[in-house]
Amino acid sequence: MNYDEIIDELGDNHIGDVTRTPLRDDAFELSNAEKIEKIQENVRQIMETLGLDLTDDSLKGTPKRVAKAYVLELFGGLDPQNKPKLSTFLNNYQYGEMLVEKNIVVYSTCEHHLLPIIGRAHVAYISKGTVVGLSKMNRIVDHFAKRPQVQERLTRQIVKALQEALGTEDVACIIDAKHLCVNSRGVKDIESSTVTAEFGGAFKSVDKQKEFRDYIKLETKF
Repeated sequence: MNYDEIIDELGDNHIGDVTRTPLRDDAFELSNAEKIEKIQENVRQIMETLGLDLTDDSLKGTPKRVAKAYVLELFGGLDPQNKPKLSTFLNNYQYGEMLVEKNIVVYSTCEHHLLPIIGRAHVAYISKGTVVGLSKMNRIVDHFAKRPQVQERLTRQIVKALQEALGTEDVACIIDAKHLCVNSRGVKDIESSTVTAEFGGAFKSVDKQKEFRDYIKLETKF
Protein backbone atom coordinates (compact mmCIF):
# COMPACT_ATOMS: atom_id res chain seq x y z
CA MET A 1 0.00 0.00 0.00
CA ASN A 2 1.49 3.36 -1.02
CA TYR A 3 1.28 6.59 0.96
CA ASP A 4 -1.77 7.96 -0.88
CA GLU A 5 -3.61 4.68 -0.31
CA ILE A 6 -2.77 4.83 3.42
CA ILE A 7 -4.17 8.37 3.62
CA ASP A 8 -7.35 7.29 1.82
CA GLU A 9 -7.67 4.28 4.13
CA LEU A 10 -7.27 6.49 7.20
CA GLY A 11 -10.03 8.81 5.99
CA ASP A 12 -11.57 10.70 8.91
CA ASN A 13 -10.31 8.24 11.52
CA HIS A 14 -8.43 9.76 14.42
CA ILE A 15 -5.19 8.50 15.90
CA GLY A 16 -5.37 9.65 19.49
CA ASP A 17 -3.01 7.40 21.41
CA VAL A 18 -0.38 10.04 22.21
CA THR A 19 -0.44 13.37 24.03
CA ARG A 20 2.41 14.94 22.08
CA THR A 21 1.55 17.21 19.17
CA PRO A 22 3.70 16.05 16.21
CA LEU A 23 6.22 18.86 15.67
CA ARG A 24 9.53 18.88 13.82
CA ASP A 25 12.73 19.74 15.70
CA ASP A 26 13.06 22.97 13.70
CA ALA A 27 9.48 24.09 14.37
CA PHE A 28 10.53 27.36 16.00
CA GLU A 29 13.59 28.35 14.01
CA LEU A 30 11.57 30.85 11.96
CA SER A 31 10.20 33.99 13.62
CA ASN A 32 6.47 34.63 13.56
CA ALA A 33 7.01 37.32 10.94
CA GLU A 34 8.94 34.90 8.72
CA LYS A 35 6.23 32.25 9.10
CA ILE A 36 3.54 34.77 8.18
CA GLU A 37 5.45 35.77 5.06
CA LYS A 38 5.89 32.17 3.89
CA ILE A 39 2.29 31.14 4.65
CA GLN A 40 0.98 34.26 2.94
CA GLU A 41 2.68 33.26 -0.30
CA ASN A 42 1.44 29.67 -0.02
CA VAL A 43 -2.16 30.82 0.54
CA ARG A 44 -1.83 33.16 -2.43
CA GLN A 45 -0.74 30.21 -4.61
CA ILE A 46 -3.69 28.11 -3.43
CA MET A 47 -6.16 30.88 -4.23
CA GLU A 48 -4.61 31.54 -7.62
CA THR A 49 -4.71 27.81 -8.41
CA LEU A 50 -8.43 27.87 -7.61
CA GLY A 51 -8.82 30.62 -10.18
CA LEU A 52 -9.58 33.47 -7.80
CA ASP A 53 -8.79 37.04 -8.84
CA LEU A 54 -6.49 38.40 -6.14
CA THR A 55 -6.62 41.89 -7.60
CA ASP A 56 -10.22 42.13 -6.37
CA ASP A 57 -10.52 44.43 -3.34
CA SER A 58 -12.31 41.72 -1.35
CA LEU A 59 -9.61 39.09 -1.94
CA LYS A 60 -6.26 40.84 -2.18
CA GLY A 61 -5.77 40.98 1.60
CA THR A 62 -6.90 37.42 2.23
CA PRO A 63 -3.48 35.67 2.03
CA LYS A 64 -1.99 37.91 4.71
CA ARG A 65 -5.10 37.72 6.90
CA VAL A 66 -5.06 33.92 6.75
CA ALA A 67 -1.33 33.77 7.48
CA LYS A 68 -1.63 36.05 10.51
CA ALA A 69 -4.62 34.09 11.81
CA TYR A 70 -2.73 30.79 11.49
CA VAL A 71 0.44 31.95 13.24
CA LEU A 72 -0.92 34.33 15.87
CA GLU A 73 -4.37 32.95 16.63
CA LEU A 74 -5.62 29.61 15.34
CA PHE A 75 -2.31 27.79 15.84
CA GLY A 76 -0.77 30.02 18.51
CA GLY A 77 -0.90 27.09 20.94
CA LEU A 78 1.94 25.38 19.08
CA ASP A 79 4.40 27.85 20.60
CA PRO A 80 5.38 26.68 24.12
CA GLN A 81 6.04 30.29 25.08
CA ASN A 82 2.29 30.88 24.85
CA LYS A 83 1.44 28.17 27.40
CA PRO A 84 -0.29 29.84 30.38
CA LYS A 85 1.48 29.64 33.71
CA LEU A 86 -0.64 27.46 35.98
CA SER A 87 0.08 29.03 39.36
CA THR A 88 -1.28 26.96 42.23
CA PHE A 89 -2.31 27.90 45.75
CA LEU A 90 -2.73 26.07 49.02
CA ASN A 91 -6.19 24.62 49.51
CA ASN A 92 -6.82 26.73 52.61
CA TYR A 93 -10.55 26.02 52.53
CA GLN A 94 -9.79 22.29 52.87
CA TYR A 95 -12.29 21.62 50.08
CA GLY A 96 -12.12 17.90 49.44
CA GLU A 97 -14.80 17.30 46.83
CA MET A 98 -14.35 17.55 43.08
CA LEU A 99 -14.16 21.03 41.59
CA VAL A 100 -15.79 21.30 38.18
CA GLU A 101 -15.43 23.99 35.53
CA LYS A 102 -18.02 23.25 32.86
CA ASN A 103 -19.00 24.62 29.46
CA ILE A 104 -15.54 25.93 28.60
CA VAL A 105 -15.73 27.02 24.96
CA VAL A 106 -13.52 25.02 22.59
CA TYR A 107 -12.44 26.48 19.25
CA SER A 108 -9.93 24.20 17.59
CA THR A 109 -8.94 22.97 14.12
CA CYS A 110 -9.09 19.43 12.78
CA GLU A 111 -5.58 18.45 11.68
CA HIS A 112 -6.89 16.25 8.86
CA HIS A 113 -8.78 18.91 6.88
CA LEU A 114 -7.89 22.16 8.71
CA LEU A 115 -11.57 22.77 9.40
CA PRO A 116 -13.02 24.04 12.70
CA ILE A 117 -13.85 21.98 15.78
CA ILE A 118 -16.38 23.82 17.95
CA GLY A 119 -17.68 22.63 21.28
CA ARG A 120 -17.48 22.63 25.06
CA ALA A 121 -15.02 21.18 27.53
CA HIS A 122 -15.85 20.16 31.10
CA VAL A 123 -12.89 19.83 33.46
CA ALA A 124 -12.74 18.55 37.04
CA TYR A 125 -10.14 17.79 39.68
CA ILE A 126 -9.91 16.75 43.31
CA SER A 127 -7.35 18.71 45.29
CA LYS A 128 -4.41 16.97 46.95
CA GLY A 129 -3.48 20.14 48.81
CA THR A 130 -3.29 22.71 46.03
CA VAL A 131 -5.79 24.47 43.80
CA VAL A 132 -5.51 26.40 40.56
CA GLY A 133 -7.28 29.61 39.56
CA LEU A 134 -10.54 28.92 37.73
CA SER A 135 -9.61 31.06 34.73
CA LYS A 136 -6.42 29.02 34.32
CA MET A 137 -8.52 25.97 33.50
CA ASN A 138 -10.15 27.90 30.67
CA ARG A 139 -6.78 29.15 29.49
CA ILE A 140 -5.19 25.70 29.39
CA VAL A 141 -8.12 24.39 27.31
CA ASP A 142 -7.74 27.33 24.93
CA HIS A 143 -3.96 26.87 24.68
CA PHE A 144 -4.10 23.24 23.58
CA ALA A 145 -7.14 23.89 21.37
CA LYS A 146 -5.14 26.44 19.36
CA ARG A 147 -3.32 23.73 17.42
CA PRO A 148 -4.12 21.39 14.57
CA GLN A 149 -5.82 18.74 16.69
CA VAL A 150 -7.66 15.50 17.07
CA GLN A 151 -10.16 15.63 19.89
CA GLU A 152 -8.77 12.58 21.67
CA ARG A 153 -5.33 14.17 21.95
CA LEU A 154 -6.74 17.52 23.03
CA THR A 155 -8.68 15.85 25.85
CA ARG A 156 -5.58 14.03 27.10
CA GLN A 157 -3.32 17.09 26.83
CA ILE A 158 -5.67 19.12 29.04
CA VAL A 159 -5.74 16.42 31.71
CA LYS A 160 -1.98 15.88 31.63
CA ALA A 161 -1.21 19.60 31.97
CA LEU A 162 -3.49 19.95 35.00
CA GLN A 163 -2.16 16.77 36.59
CA GLU A 164 1.37 18.14 36.35
CA ALA A 165 0.39 21.55 37.73
CA LEU A 166 -1.71 20.23 40.62
CA GLY A 167 0.49 17.28 41.54
CA THR A 168 -2.40 14.83 41.42
CA GLU A 169 -3.72 12.18 39.07
CA ASP A 170 -7.29 13.07 40.05
CA VAL A 171 -8.18 15.11 36.97
CA ALA A 172 -10.87 14.52 34.35
CA CYS A 173 -12.02 16.13 31.13
CA ILE A 174 -14.98 15.56 28.82
CA ILE A 175 -15.28 17.37 25.49
CA ASP A 176 -18.41 17.47 23.33
CA ALA A 177 -17.72 19.09 19.97
CA LYS A 178 -18.84 19.39 16.38
CA HIS A 179 -16.28 18.75 13.64
CA LEU A 180 -16.88 20.68 10.45
CA CYS A 181 -14.90 18.04 8.56
CA VAL A 182 -17.94 15.84 9.30
CA ASN A 183 -20.65 18.50 9.35
CA SER A 184 -19.72 20.47 6.20
CA ARG A 185 -18.05 17.87 3.97
CA GLY A 186 -17.87 14.10 3.57
CA VAL A 187 -20.99 12.65 5.18
CA LYS A 188 -22.31 16.21 5.85
CA ASP A 189 -24.07 15.25 9.06
CA ILE A 190 -24.85 18.61 10.67
CA GLU A 191 -26.44 17.11 13.78
CA SER A 192 -23.70 14.80 15.04
CA SER A 193 -21.09 15.70 17.63
CA THR A 194 -18.12 13.87 19.09
CA VAL A 195 -17.68 13.18 22.82
CA THR A 196 -14.30 12.25 24.28
CA ALA A 197 -13.26 11.71 27.89
CA GLU A 198 -10.07 11.24 29.88
CA PHE A 199 -10.28 10.09 33.50
CA GLY A 200 -7.28 10.07 35.80
CA GLY A 201 -6.76 8.75 39.33
CA ALA A 202 -9.97 8.74 41.39
CA PHE A 203 -11.98 9.50 38.26
CA LYS A 204 -11.32 6.00 36.97
CA SER A 205 -13.99 4.97 39.47
CA VAL A 206 -17.40 4.50 37.87
CA ASP A 207 -19.00 6.33 40.81
CA LYS A 208 -16.75 9.37 40.36
CA GLN A 209 -17.42 9.41 36.63
CA LYS A 210 -21.16 9.37 37.31
CA GLU A 211 -20.78 12.18 39.85
CA PHE A 212 -18.82 14.23 37.32
CA ARG A 213 -21.43 13.67 34.63
CA ASP A 214 -24.19 14.59 37.09
CA TYR A 215 -22.39 17.87 37.78
CA ILE A 216 -22.16 18.82 34.13
CA LYS A 217 -25.44 17.23 32.94
CA LEU A 218 -23.98 16.96 29.48
CA GLU A 219 -25.97 18.97 26.98
CA THR A 220 -24.97 20.18 23.55
CA LYS A 221 -24.62 23.98 23.59
CA PHE A 222 -23.08 25.32 20.40
